[in-house]
Amino acid sequence: MSADIDPTEAIPQVTAEMIARAAARQAPPSEREAAAAPATPQRTAPERPAPERSVPQPPAPQPPAPQPPAPTPTRATDRPVAEQPAAPDAVLSSRPGSSPFVPSEPYGDRHTSAGHIAAGHLSSLVQIPTVSVWDPQYLDHESFARHRAALATFYPRVHALQSEPAGDHGLLYRWPGRGRQDVLHPYPVVLMAHQDVAPVRFADWPGNPFSGEIRDGVVHGRGTLDDKGALVAVLDAVETLLGEGFVPERDIWLFFGADEETTGDSAQTAVRRLYELGVRPWLVLDEGGSVATDVFPGLDRRTALVGVAEKGLVGINLYTTDVGGHASTPGRWTATTRLSRAVTRVGRHRFAARVSAPTAEMLGKVAPGATGTKGATLRAVTRLAAGPLRKLAAWMLAGGGPEAAATVRTTVSVTELEGSPGANVAAATARARLDVRVALGDTVDKTVARLRRVIRDKRVEIEVVESTEPSEVSPTDSQQFALLGEAVGAAYPDALVVPYVTPSATDARRFTPISDHVYRFSPFVMTREQRQSAHGSGEHLSVDSLSRGVHFYREVLRKIPG
Repeated sequence: MSADIDPTEAIPQVTAEMIARAAARQAPPSEREAAAAPATPQRTAPERPAPERSVPQPPAPQPPAPQPPAPTPTRATDRPVAEQPAAPDAVLSSRPGSSPFVPSEPYGDRHTSAGHIAAGHLSSLVQIPTVSVWDPQYLDHESFARHRAALATFYPRVHALQSEPAGDHGLLYRWPGRGRQDVLHPYPVVLMAHQDVAPVRFADWPGNPFSGEIRDGVVHGRGTLDDKGALVAVLDAVETLLGEGFVPERDIWLFFGADEETTGDSAQTAVRRLYELGVRPWLVLDEGGSVATDVFPGLDRRTALVGVAEKGLVGINLYTTDVGGHASTPGRWTATTRLSRAVTRVGRHRFAARVSAPTAEMLGKVAPGATGTKGATLRAVTRLAAGPLRKLAAWMLAGGGPEAAATVRTTVSVTELEGSPGANVAAATARARLDVRVALGDTVDKTVARLRRVIRDKRVEIEVVESTEPSEVSPTDSQQFALLGEAVGAAYPDALVVPYVTPSATDARRFTPISDHVYRFSPFVMTREQRQSAHGSGEHLSVDSLSRGVHFYREVLRKIPG
């Protein structure tokens, strides 16, 4: 099938049996019904064969279809996907004391050379401004079309795989694993990245944010880290393995969203598609943590932070109104004054800090290797976090800077402010946008209720624009986490692999209903400055990191068990 995405050409069209089975599925049970349902075992080994799900062979490639007029985007707000049973463990055979996975391929010169090719791909893609926007009428459909065409040019083997659209510009590919190409593997692997990038304030950048310039071994521009670097690393890994004739043990699904920075609707569409096809991913891997160099005090070793969960998200608009009029005769409580007081109260009353289970496990893994006075302090905090004085440990971590604080508490950022339309006009209405990241252990409802109590002003309207709860926590004692650790070790032999709670929202959270093993990791070295540049200015990625990222994904694909 041609990988020029045509809405009339879908991947694997399901058989009559699959269609009937999907149609028979009822809406998700209510909380009461779910509570009454028997518990489903989380793991079963050895893996039992599942019923075959047949799909026809794809038709011969066709010439690209004319680009249809861009449809008006709609939110994927149909009924949610029901929680699904966990995929069984793979059957691993190994000698005692050895790795259960295939041996790693040491990183070498040929991987460095391949990384330079990948850097050229990344440079070209950065030059296409696929900026995601909330208002669909301002979306640049032409840029996304050019981006898709560039992917087809750079990755012809991937482009020849079975494919279908996921939303307006999202892309979903299936790479069949061992066995019959017309039978879907019930427990595949999903590798993800997103094509869209955050908006840019050109004045903040020292140069063109979409230059894609490669200078001094570094690719510069918006999207290099978030998330076109990962997009390129995944695609270069798959393209080169296809060229070598490699066939994965399981089906591989590649999903590349196009609205991760806004609605995430394309991810919802992809999840719905996989759900209807009856597959339950054995592993889902998206962006998230990184190979950090300066996160833990007293630890000189690089740390691979693998996200096992992510915080929830609440977008809130605060509105105030007043009579407005001429700025020379303001009232005592103008719209902007009242809004300013509300914003100030939110800033002064921070949420309580708490150490979640993944954070406690992370500390337990990094503390033994920390040295010096700072290392001793880190070990003390770790001991407190594992005992009855967890609140004291959380308080100490919260004082370690913005990144540390984000790991232990719900955070609130004021991202937008609107008021008067003119310098001498008193505002009749004023608005502030709050970006709230909900920590594990909190809920959206409790978070909004607390904000109401803190603001304590009935004339300030609180509008919840969007919300998602904190995600489920994926296990660290699993084959999937071990596989990621092996792949990290191949690309970064000195890195310590630890679990991590991702503070930002990703498309991965949409996949938790259909998979219990959803992880978030970008296989690149990132300094503190780079991590702060992801939605700021000066975003860049070294060619060496990109090369190692490609190698990481190659190792993930090579090591996936059957």
